[in-house]
Amino acid sequence: MANDRTVTPGYAVVFPNREKAASKAMKALVAAILLVSVALLLIVTIGGWSQLEGMKPLNFVWSIAYLIIAFYIFVRWARGMLPIAAGLGALLLMVALVAGLGLSGTSWFDRSHDAFAVAQSPFGGNGLSAKTLGTVTLLIVPVQVLLILFALRAFAQAWNVEQEVPIDEARKRGYDVPDRRPGGSVAA
Repeated sequence: MANDRTVTPGYAVVFPNREKAASKAMKALVAAILLVSVALLLIVTIGGWSQLEGMKPLNFVWSIAYLIIAFYIFVRWARGMLPIAAGLGALLLMVALVAGLGLSGTSWFDRSHDAFAVAQSPFGGNGLSAKTLGTVTLLIVPVQVLLILFALRAFAQAWNVEQEVPIDEARKRGYDVPDRRPGGSVAA
């Protein structure tokens, strides 16, 4: 989005859909779901460190991506991040289903038998039990379903809609708008 725009003198740009309580709640909810997803990913990654074959770097990249997306959604109202969050949520949903249910071989729950070693944490010592890791992995599934649903619902709220209103009206709505004079100067 360009910072320089042509606005009618005496008017300011406002975002009416961002002022709605439903939009503010949805923004906070999507950011919170992203943070819960990061927490669950890190629990599985750190708690099952020695048993994760190639997923350690991917889990960290996924967590960082979710944190960045949560920042842009919550702080900057970046509506374009919502479909990206939903898409990443769909991918993580599939990965969690495969890992949690053992669709590609062995699930975390299968690792609770005597023949399997206990997961080690990266800090030394035992990690989480196989049943705990399996449960947390399966918890990722409904969280990603919620992420997909709420991100797409938030996208439909059209946070990007702009409207020009008189400066006094923008200030009444809570916008911090400088008083621009027609000559381009800003009143002190």
